[in-house]
Amino acid sequence: MLTRRQFRIKVLQAVYAFHQGEGERIDVAERQLLKSIERIHELYIYQLSLLVELTDFFKTRLEESKSKFLPSQEDLNPNTRFVDNLFMSQLSSNVHLLKYREQFKISWNEEMELIRKFYQAVRESDFYKNYMSNPECGYKDDKDVFLRIFNDIIAESSVLQSIYEEKSIYWIDDLELANFMVNKTIKGYRATWDKLAELPYVYKSNDSDDPDSDKEFVVRLFRKTIVNNDELEKLVDQKAQNWDVERIAIIDILLLKMALAELIEFPSIPVKVTLNEYIELAKIYSSPRSNVFINGILDKLILELKENGRIVKSGRGLME
Repeated sequence: MLTRRQFRIKVLQAVYAFHQGEGERIDVAERQLLKSIERIHELYIYQLSLLVELTDFFKTRLEESKSKFLPSQEDLNPNTRFVDNLFMSQLSSNVHLLKYREQFKISWNEEMELIRKFYQAVRESDFYKNYMSNPECGYKDDKDVFLRIFNDIIAESSVLQSIYEEKSIYWIDDLELANFMVNKTIKGYRATWDKLAELPYVYKSNDSDDPDSDKEFVVRLFRKTIVNNDELEKLVDQKAQNWDVERIAIIDILLLKMALAELIEFPSIPVKVTLNEYIELAKIYSSPRSNVFINGILDKLILELKENGRIVKSGRGLME
């Protein structure tokens, strides 16, 4: 599943796109936002299936070596540690992965040259050679070798990124999020799990009626930021008088509006959490001084909104 920070990033992208567009309807923009998030899951399944496909390619090459006209002793009695990897055996037989691969009609048949290049890169890597030559390997080693393959070889492939970009306009921006989910899946797998083990989904909860669900968080944050835009802009303008408004980055303004919407509309999210999250987002997506600007403006607005009863938090540890 994705983190709340990652969902905030998706909302930020959608809010920015909405303001850049002309005459776009909120409901249409909202559907686009949710679709882009849903498709992260599809991209995640593509990445997992690529690991399975690569392992199958290793198996095929081993069988081909045995069928040589004059096979060597190594061809006839190969080291099968990699193709017998317990983690990959679990993943490749996972019923949910198989279901999603069929649902999304995933096939790598047209990309065998890329698979072959990955195969060669893995075989030449030091971590693969160490894995194959170690006297003893446990389940952690089985997972670690695939973490290295994924992060060092697959995730870094510009060719693969181009393939995904052709498949979806969303995926080039969302690849990092899908890769995050793959890493979480590999690290979280347990040796005792069977083929029915659940795979993580983008949302923590799929219950749209749950006010604390991730999907509801995304929808409410996006809508409240857009619908209350004029009011939120006035609040920001009042406290930004000592700043050159013309030179304030548009991302800073959007981050402030989102932060205010979250502070006012989400009673279960602590003030400090919201404040820290948007300061961190400013560090990532805006100018070097943006976090100082956003921190200063939000500090003033939080005090004022509390005094006016606009920020009211409820729940254990949130009463102020």
